[in-house]
Amino acid sequence: MSSTNDAVAASEASVVPTVGFAPDEVRTGEPTRSARLKWVVVVAEGLEPGRAVNAAVCVASATARAVTGLLGPDAVDASGSAHPGLPWAGCSVLVAPREHLAAVRARAARSEGVHVSDMPASAQSTRVYDEYLAAVGAAEGEALDYLAVSVVGPRNRVDKVVGRLPLMP
Repeated sequence: MSSTNDAVAASEASVVPTVGFAPDEVRTGEPTRSARLKWVVVVAEGLEPGRAVNAAVCVASATARAVTGLLGPDAVDASGSAHPGLPWAGCSVLVAPREHLAAVRARAARSEGVHVSDMPASAQSTRVYDEYLAAVGAAEGEALDYLAVSVVGPRNRVDKVVGRLPLMP
């Protein structure tokens, strides 16, 4: 098996949902604020728009895979075409100075019942996934430069993690 296949298998094996919604908690007929869990994506302030969107989409993808019940059912239009489910509980996209993202990530990682996904800058500076894995593997965790962090957890804990960060303009 190649190193890429090994990495994919290890990654898939390591995604054990520890945060999520039970089926009876998915209440698509209620306002998003009534959801038990809150989801925020914090993006580095000042990133060029394309890089900021890329970082947000990447951490959102990792989060959607890891957090059970986050996506609502598919929508079907009047013509019968299906549209894949979206986050029924909502997601706020916030900004923070780039140098603060490591602290946001660390607070989230220390909070019980909180899921965190992140995107180190090396994800945008490499073109081969194995190179990204090697770059992250060569860096001490506290030395990583983050472009985005996704946090899902109980509302009060997420609010403590992100404080009063502003919405992305």
